[in-house]
Amino acid sequence: MPKWLEDAVFYEVYPQSFNDTNGDGIGDIDGITEKLDYIKDLGCNAIWINPCYDSPFKDGGYDVRDYKKVAPRYGTNSDLYRLFGEAHKRDMHILLDLVPGHTSEEHKWFRESQKQERNEYSDRYVWADHCFRIEKYPYVAGESQRDGIYMLNFYKCQPALNYGFFNPTEPWQMSYKDPECQKTKEAMKDVMRFWLDRGCDGFRVDMANYLVKGEDENRTGTCAIWKDVRKMLDKDYPEAALVSEWANPKQSLSAGFHMDFLLNNPGTGYSTLMRDYSNSKDNANTSGINQKKVDVTVDRSFFKRDGNGDIMRFLDDYLPMYESAKENHGYVSIITCNHDTPRPRRTLSYSELKLAYAFIFTMPGVPFLYYGDEIGMRYLDIPTKEGGYGRTGSRTPMQWSNKKNLGFSEAFPEDIYLPVDSSSDAPTVEAQQQDPDSLLNTVKEILALRHKYSDLNSQNNLEIVYAKKDTLPFIYKRGDLFIAINPSTLKQKAGVPTGSSIIYSICRSNSCDVATITDTSITLAPESFVIIK
Repeated sequence: MPKWLEDAVFYEVYPQSFNDTNGDGIGDIDGITEKLDYIKDLGCNAIWINPCYDSPFKDGGYDVRDYKKVAPRYGTNSDLYRLFGEAHKRDMHILLDLVPGHTSEEHKWFRESQKQERNEYSDRYVWADHCFRIEKYPYVAGESQRDGIYMLNFYKCQPALNYGFFNPTEPWQMSYKDPECQKTKEAMKDVMRFWLDRGCDGFRVDMANYLVKGEDENRTGTCAIWKDVRKMLDKDYPEAALVSEWANPKQSLSAGFHMDFLLNNPGTGYSTLMRDYSNSKDNANTSGINQKKVDVTVDRSFFKRDGNGDIMRFLDDYLPMYESAKENHGYVSIITCNHDTPRPRRTLSYSELKLAYAFIFTMPGVPFLYYGDEIGMRYLDIPTKEGGYGRTGSRTPMQWSNKKNLGFSEAFPEDIYLPVDSSSDAPTVEAQQQDPDSLLNTVKEILALRHKYSDLNSQNNLEIVYAKKDTLPFIYKRGDLFIAINPSTLKQKAGVPTGSSIIYSICRSNSCDVATITDTSITLAPESFVIIK
């Protein structure tokens, strides 16, 4: 386990929307380097960058054309190497986004694979042996020279890399143990080595659980791949970190990942915290991938002051994952948001967000803060861009100041990557830095506490003190620290002993008496959060 993960807090950067330094309307690598001090001052000491590789950008960069080349829109490889170096000077770490399941249809591997003549890339992708062969899987026909059709991993522009089938049932299906499928794995390991040798500190892995096709429920074949990758890392790059897009720590962490995300999929415990409107039968998708109008008034999120949320819906899902992480000496990562998820400000107010973030940043595991969430950037209802569809509204430019394009870029407004929030009260970093009671400064305070008290770091030391169905408050313990939350508009009492010394609190009113503590109980003020020792 990389030692630095013990005190890590990640900041996710969607590069095209973060900071434009050359005035072309698109964020760039130098823009991230320029804001390293801001990110570090915020309390984040690690960064996850969404794909910054060369790409046609039909899926926001998740259609990779060259794994070893920075997309020209972002700069050069040298710019990225410099970012690694500047981050390390500040004792910060950088994860790149690895996309192992597919490439762009414009990748040179795929162009060679399309040829009729056999070559070293003929089996790099999943091909059926006849133009009418595949029935169960998404595929594309009629676009290649070779007599066959290829399988897709997601969009039409993303042919599936060939890691084989767990249990081949057709002549064209290769076993995941086949030497050609092993070559695909080795090619991906080569990509990882390339960036690790140049200063990268690890990878977030996209769709990490979907490599081998036709898997059993344990994903045995895919797990075998990641165990082999982890063996390489432990031997040659012991401080390199791996975090998976998997949402099943029992599988992912036993397969070799150090961290696994909680994802905002329908019906999950995580979705009940800040986006419970997505669990309504009227709202079909939690991630925001579709474009249908979502009714956000049907919201029983735990952190909605009037949502009457139930923390047990989260805990019943989360605690088994937490125990799996503990058994496998890894971490469950809770996120404020990501590039696929509606921003929590879609339905939560600043005061509600303060409580939600206080919870996320005082839980075990390695947390992730999505750029702009620290100031409460809104989810915008805007047209799709580069395959984003409903996710596009969470990918808008960072709002730095009240200057042109809210400080993101000097380009003409019509030339920037996506429109900025046009509201008169659009939140900005500059404005919130000057307000002691702002969401930004609250985030900074909580993260400072996380770094100050080792009990609040990533270690799996969670103890549930008070949690009952449809009942408040919620109280948990990290080491010697008690943490209590009451997101409702009423006072809430729990008949449990806690410590007596309040070391941090958040309350709806700055002058409120946040908690009344006795030897046998605690009473929390409405909309409050408290850390007690």
